[in-house]
Amino acid sequence: MSENCTHDCSSCGENCSSRTEEQSLLAPQNSMSNIKKVIGIVSGKGGVGKSLVTSLLTAGVQKAGFSTAILDADITGPSIPKLFGINKKAVGNEYGILPCVSSNGTKIMSINLLLENDTDPVVWRGPVIGGTVKQFWTDVIWEDVDFMFVDMPPGTGDVPLTVFQSLPIDGIIVVTSPQELVSMIVEKAVKMAQLMDIPILGIVENMSYVECPNCSEKISIFGESKLDETARNAGLKALGKIPMRADIASRCDAGRVEDIESEAWLSDAIAAVKDLK
Repeated sequence: MSENCTHDCSSCGENCSSRTEEQSLLAPQNSMSNIKKVIGIVSGKGGVGKSLVTSLLTAGVQKAGFSTAILDADITGPSIPKLFGINKKAVGNEYGILPCVSSNGTKIMSINLLLENDTDPVVWRGPVIGGTVKQFWTDVIWEDVDFMFVDMPPGTGDVPLTVFQSLPIDGIIVVTSPQELVSMIVEKAVKMAQLMDIPILGIVENMSYVECPNCSEKISIFGESKLDETARNAGLKALGKIPMRADIASRCDAGRVEDIESEAWLSDAIAAVKDLK
């Protein structure tokens, strides 16, 4: 390092050790936050149920006795507050933004908790959206959290890249559905995570089947499950299949996602998250 160093590499032509060292892009937590593990819920396509899987996993881990939080990174399509029945808005103080808390104690931050009306569209360009997600990490006073789940938007664009680079992701869970097209697109999310050296805990298949209410027969309405094949081809673990059921939809619509008993479908996924502890 030159003795005349100004510590501003952008205006310096020297090839010193400070310039050549790999620089971390991780953003700092709020000084009043203590988040132990961060899990991303991702997919290469929209509409497969990332928010549902995020919510069910969070509720399952919370029921196991851990403190949980959800960072809703789907800025243009937020649904987490609705699923948890949160109607109030987030507030702040001189130290940062205070997350809202669900009836069972999960801390939640979503753009809908800051908008005047839940139906107001977020018409922002990518860099602004990415900056907002980062602020949910740096400016929110999360306090003590054992497991934070990040509900990602679909695809492999700005926001997933921001999350992977700015947050200390301990692992991701990939969400898919039975259609072969979705399975193909899911591979894009898997390859992005592998490219960025993000651990993949496994794959969850949503809308896997419909269960007959009279005889309990499982009907593969979208075709036979591709979960085991997709997981095997990617060298990953199959962590569970979520059925299509009217009671799941009705409880989500009523803001009672925490009342859904999902342990039978997602026990392996919940165990994979708890193993990070």
